[in-house]
Amino acid sequence: MHISSIPPEYMHAFIKFAPIYTIFSLFVFHILRLYNSLWQFASFDELNRIIISSIFTTLFQVAFMTILMMRMPISYYVFGAFLQFAMIVGIRFSYRYINLERNRRYNNQAAIHNVMIIGAGAAGKTILREMRNSQGMSGKACCVIDDNPNKWDRTMEGVPVVGGRDSIMNAVKTYNIDRIMFAIPSASTEDKRDILNICKETKCELKSLPGIYQLANGEVSLSKMKDVNVEDLLERDPIKVDMCEVFKQLTDKTILVTGGGGSIGSELCRQIAAHNPKQLIIFDIYENNAYAIQQELVRKYGNKLNLVTLIGSVRDSRRLDMIFDKYRPDIVYHAAAHKHVPLMETSPNEAIKNNVVGTYKVAYMALKYDVERFVLISTDKAVNPTNIMGASKRLCEMVIQSMERISENNDFDSLPLLHDHRKDGLKDVHPKTSRTKFVAVRFGNVLGSNGSVIPLFKKQIAEGGPVTVTHPDIIRYFMTISEAVSLVLQAGTYAKGGEIFVLDMGSPVKIDTLARNLIKLSGYEPDVDIPIVYTGLRSGEKLYEEKLMKEEGLKKTANELIFIGQPIPFDMDNFFRNLEDLSQASYQNSDDIVERVEKVVSTFHPVGAHPTGKEKIYQN
Repeated sequence: MHISSIPPEYMHAFIKFAPIYTIFSLFVFHILRLYNSLWQFASFDELNRIIISSIFTTLFQVAFMTILMMRMPISYYVFGAFLQFAMIVGIRFSYRYINLERNRRYNNQAAIHNVMIIGAGAAGKTILREMRNSQGMSGKACCVIDDNPNKWDRTMEGVPVVGGRDSIMNAVKTYNIDRIMFAIPSASTEDKRDILNICKETKCELKSLPGIYQLANGEVSLSKMKDVNVEDLLERDPIKVDMCEVFKQLTDKTILVTGGGGSIGSELCRQIAAHNPKQLIIFDIYENNAYAIQQELVRKYGNKLNLVTLIGSVRDSRRLDMIFDKYRPDIVYHAAAHKHVPLMETSPNEAIKNNVVGTYKVAYMALKYDVERFVLISTDKAVNPTNIMGASKRLCEMVIQSMERISENNDFDSLPLLHDHRKDGLKDVHPKTSRTKFVAVRFGNVLGSNGSVIPLFKKQIAEGGPVTVTHPDIIRYFMTISEAVSLVLQAGTYAKGGEIFVLDMGSPVKIDTLARNLIKLSGYEPDVDIPIVYTGLRSGEKLYEEKLMKEEGLKKTANELIFIGQPIPFDMDNFFRNLEDLSQASYQNSDDIVERVEKVVSTFHPVGAHPTGKEKIYQN
């Protein structure tokens, strides 16, 4: 069609109306923010705004061209609207398409990893799209795995879905995969564990999305992918806690956490801070840890959290008395302790001073200042202990059980004032009445905590090995830090006084298996790429840990994974006399402190102790 073929009256009307239409179109585009968008990220939102703008400008042209100029042919309006829409969309989205295609080709050329995505759902699609479109990706998506057969032999974002979990091993070989990304945040614990157990045999690097909450929060992205941890392979479901009940117990309470900068203590502080306490008091002897958790909570909650961070020792009676008198805590979580078994074997007096005497002093202040609940963090090493650390924690449990009997019977005259208690000037300060409920929470090894085997194994793997395991048959019960803390918080809600709460941690795990799984999760083969060396049991270490002493028995709670161990009866007056002797001997740095502890804790049988009861390893 030639312009000369257009009737002159139509051409004249178009030229006269064009400036008016242009000004109106610019106004509409400005109102709909079409000039503020980045063409590189043109999206469906922008497409919707282009459609709306085209509708408004077309309606304006139909109405005002007819009113001000003349009625034009219908083809003029239809073709004009279509042409305008096509040009706006074409220019903007072709720019994005060129950029995306350029990034895709660059990423494919620069990729150093062939990636398998597990999960052809919303999360997997988001991960695939980001890998394809974002610049600087180090991996190329080669295939997708999903257990839904309806998705097999199809493509997602141009990547083939090659089968279910049974196809993982073959797909790794076929596509030369060296990195696997688990992108099913809604997967059950059992399914996730089964799939990851297959993946760890592939020698591929494993990444995973932490949880389903990320889908709800729109946080699915490559940056949220984390290394698969050995925690993901624990052969049990995670502990479930009634957080509503916990919330009721913690809201508007003043809560003191001793050892608040440690692994368990800091996680306690995180979870307590999320439950609207009236005040949270972090108490720790190590200022670096205390500062770290303080700054983390300040960044997260700001002025919404009434946070106090104090430095001091649980051995210091005057310091404790000042803190309890000033802040009047409602709940005390006592996590401060020496916990390293080999170190305490060579410094047994310090285990008694810090763990036993420290626990007594904090519990004493809880009685004196009428705290509602006192929760002791204990350990399965307190059961039939073979090392001084475990024995000291059993003594701590006995302190708590004694304090509960005193609180229940208002028998405060039975309380001893330990020798250094008197030295600190706290004579004749016994309470008159108390409502305090004392409980202990006993659990196994905490994965990822300071001093646990996982950080050590990871460091050894990063250095190329060897990974050191004390004995090929040594086994331990394991739980995650969040599970441990959930148990502690739930125990507080169940507390009636004097209980020892125990978590059903499922089957114990061989440390050798743990080490081998961690090596595989890191993409190496045990004993080939990373050697495993057996170093022999350390002093005080036993092959297995127990959760309960034979005499204790189990009682159920509302949570099917939490049980109560029945207290073992003992003579409280005799125990307090022995406690005074132990306290005095520990501060005198006695060389027979281990033998003294054996007389108090009947189930304590030190491994490798000399028949005479004395050995250099126990001397300070």
